[in-house]
Amino acid sequence: MLKNYFKTALRSLLKNKSFTLINIIGLAIGISAAIVIYLVVQYDFSFEKFQPDGNRIYRIVSDISFQGEVSHNSGVPVPLNKVINGITGVQAAAPFHVYSEGDARVSIPTIHNTPTVFKNADNILVCDQKYFSFIPYHWMAGTAVTALQQPNSVVLTASRAKMYFPGMQPKQTLNKVIVYDDTLRLSVTGIVADLDANTDFKFHDFISYTTFKNEAISSTGGDMDGTSGVGAWGHTSSFDQLFIKVNQQAAVKNIKQQLDALITKNTNRSSKATEAHVFKLQPLSDLHFNTDFDNFDQRVANKSVLYSLLGVAAFLLLLGCINFINLTTAQASQRAKEIGIRKTVGGTRLQLVAQLLTETFLLTLAATLISVFLAIYLIKAFSSFIPAGITYHQLFSWPILLFAVLLMVVITLLAGFYPALILSGYQPVQIIKSQHGMPNVKGNALMLRKSLTVFQFAIALFFIMTTLLVGKQIHYIVNKDLGFKKDAVLYIRTPVNSANTDLKQVYCNKLKAIPQIENLGFGGDAPSSPNSHSTTFRYTNGKTEHENDVELKFADTNYLNVYHIKLLAGRNLQAQDSTSNFIINQTYAKLLGFNKPEQAVGQLVTVDHKREQIIGVVADFYQKSLHQAIKPMVLCYGRSGKNMRTIHIALKPQMAGAESWKAALAQMQNAWQQVFPDNDFEFRFVDESIARFYKAEQNTAQLLNWATVISILISCLGLLGLAIFTTNQRTKEIGIRKVMGAGISQIIALLTTDFVKLIVIGFVIALPFAWYAMNQWLQDYAYHTSISIWIFALAIIIVLLIALLSMSVQTFKAATANPIKSLRSE
Repeated sequence: MLKNYFKTALRSLLKNKSFTLINIIGLAIGISAAIVIYLVVQYDFSFEKFQPDGNRIYRIVSDISFQGEVSHNSGVPVPLNKVINGITGVQAAAPFHVYSEGDARVSIPTIHNTPTVFKNADNILVCDQKYFSFIPYHWMAGTAVTALQQPNSVVLTASRAKMYFPGMQPKQTLNKVIVYDDTLRLSVTGIVADLDANTDFKFHDFISYTTFKNEAISSTGGDMDGTSGVGAWGHTSSFDQLFIKVNQQAAVKNIKQQLDALITKNTNRSSKATEAHVFKLQPLSDLHFNTDFDNFDQRVANKSVLYSLLGVAAFLLLLGCINFINLTTAQASQRAKEIGIRKTVGGTRLQLVAQLLTETFLLTLAATLISVFLAIYLIKAFSSFIPAGITYHQLFSWPILLFAVLLMVVITLLAGFYPALILSGYQPVQIIKSQHGMPNVKGNALMLRKSLTVFQFAIALFFIMTTLLVGKQIHYIVNKDLGFKKDAVLYIRTPVNSANTDLKQVYCNKLKAIPQIENLGFGGDAPSSPNSHSTTFRYTNGKTEHENDVELKFADTNYLNVYHIKLLAGRNLQAQDSTSNFIINQTYAKLLGFNKPEQAVGQLVTVDHKREQIIGVVADFYQKSLHQAIKPMVLCYGRSGKNMRTIHIALKPQMAGAESWKAALAQMQNAWQQVFPDNDFEFRFVDESIARFYKAEQNTAQLLNWATVISILISCLGLLGLAIFTTNQRTKEIGIRKVMGAGISQIIALLTTDFVKLIVIGFVIALPFAWYAMNQWLQDYAYHTSISIWIFALAIIIVLLIALLSMSVQTFKAATANPIKSLRSE
């Protein structure tokens, strides 16, 4: 019996090749999208699942408020590390410092005095043995207890040890020497196996924390006693982080209260001022998903996006099923007599349902097999959006195969059950007596098909409207005046080992001889940068005391000129200002109570127990993405060479088609090789760096474009099915109208009007949902575009044009048909 079902189903599908092909394509597109989305979601939700006691591990992070706007920092003040174990409820703590995210120079001394050099080494951490009590590494050589106790020690992962010391076994690498940035000469004291689970802890080199203290490695300088620089309670850097393990979940609230009391006590803040800087406990499970804080891997997944992806997958599958239902019922006239004859010769309704579901299953099976190959293409085509840890090989894993089987079962029942019930319910007498082999369709059944079509177009319109808004916001971001020059400006980071030498000045002098360079200067990061350093500034005017966490940026005299940052009052930075004077932004001036910028010039502010002077005020510029509001900020001359090792270069305008910038870059590289022969020449244009802030938006736009095209394609196939069904039902009506004198244009207008009404209804349904979704999405931006009426108008125009085009062939065919054929039996 089962074999007969499959044979009959296969014959039927091959007989209706066009119908079969359209259905397979629609389902294959939906299934392939669902498989790829499942891969992404399953991958992201698997992070940190291997961690023992993961539900009790938290990262302490900082929220710094300003006028209701909150700035998020992954770091904490370094002195907190010394007192954290005294907090009730904390079982263990693991402080660490991110030494390098990708620009360290590692050299391995050899007996031939020619070291092996590894440039741009990344994922280097400064920590102690406590770190390894949180992360379950397997030790291949050395022990967690002793490996990082002494200064000048380093632990490596097996893969990094293999890279540094090829051909050696883990125990053979112990006591080998590694030199970091030509300043730190460290000895290997341990080897750990690489983590084989999905995790954001991607570090490979672990330098002992005692080395950090002894060498005072810091991005801002200062001491470690809690009084100044990196060691001050008022200083917070995203490079200095702290993880804790709590005794029990109930202790979290109590720990938070103790942390608030600590920062109040050690910064001498009032309870009101404490609101400016508060600590939060971020769960380990939140590390991979919280976009407010970094997670070391530079890719933070977004739960809202993942859930949206699941919604997109569900909608695309549902659209494919609706499309199948419409096309199947549209082809009912070709199956009606077959079903009537089967029932006449004794076929039961259950047997007919089983037969029709078997056909649906074969269609779904074929679509699933094709979808696997489509998924391979999608993974490659959307490689910039899909996490690097996902490859097409995973498509053939057991979880994906099981997911595909479940999809086939669900789709078979969802798409095939209703058509099977409808077709198997036809009365054989009515079918056989009908001239066209097609029974009259009840109003409820036709209404259901129209409702399904309305739903399809509501989804398509929703995708189109949101896509247009995302594009509008991206255009707003790209063209927004950020308060500084971003075009034709690049920056080059000189090697860390040159930070306190004359080499960077030698290179700078060579650059000044390049005619295409308009201006250049030294500093820290560009005006808009993902990295942040802040410290506490205090100001009193005799009546009111202002205490604020203020962002620090480092610059020389030419920094403002390179970026065309407008000086509103006072003077520019000078080299002698390195310890006492600084420039503030307009936002900070207003926060201190100065209505006019010039009023702030000459005022004294307390920083690290020292009185320093405001020498100028600059116009506001955006320090980060438009997601965040402009924060109080100061520009000061760098206190250490490490803060001033970046060269910022403004190029002269380039004529269209000219290659003056290319020539300038070649000369920069040539000069670099003369001054820094052991380091690779690397540069980055500022506008490209800013674009990285909006990678998520670019990915969202790409996803929406993809979903929009697919939804429109499937919806138009469904509309085509409804058009076929409707014209078949109204064949005699069309014939009578033509005999009575109706023209082709009138017939086409008659047929399309009903479909246009369905699209308009879909638009009305989609409109409030789209508006709400767009409004919610824009709330993530401190500065954003508006929701314009033209977005909705353009969306429905696009759909109407595509829909009319897709059904024009069928309506024209019906309008030009010979009425004699349809009225011959009347």
